[in-house]
Amino acid sequence: MARIDYLYDPDAPAANSVVPSTTVAVRDGRGRLLVIHKIDNDKWALPGGGMELGESISDAAVREVAEETGLTVEITGLVGIDTDPGHVMAYDDGEVRQEVSVCFHARPTGGTLREDGTETRAVRWIEPTGLAELTVHPSMRRRIDDALGGGSTPQIR
Repeated sequence: MARIDYLYDPDAPAANSVVPSTTVAVRDGRGRLLVIHKIDNDKWALPGGGMELGESISDAAVREVAEETGLTVEITGLVGIDTDPGHVMAYDDGEVRQEVSVCFHARPTGGTLREDGTETRAVRWIEPTGLAELTVHPSMRRRIDDALGGGSTPQIR
């Protein structure tokens, strides 16, 4: 399903849903960051997705990383919470979501790196200095910057 992200766009459609979701800043032992190339908006991002009934937001984070990247992870902290009503995502089925995302820090514990072909067209480890070469939506760039910033206080927006 295709998606268009709007950030502070006066021409954005009005939100008609709210779905709790998660993103995960996974760092390896060398300081590299795990990123995915998303099929729905053709941008690079942190792995993550919507929470399902019957699971916690941290369980959703672990599940989404496994589904999208093939890796198992351990949550190690909180990057922040984004609920910015100025960011909406319009899907081709008519759904327009207001952003509600909890971003976690995590470390890999196992698995084999791979794209899933449904949500991710590529998965890779990248040095933080290499992020500038990737096409990343501004709302995701903010989460990545928060995760790499090294601050101990989670960002709440």
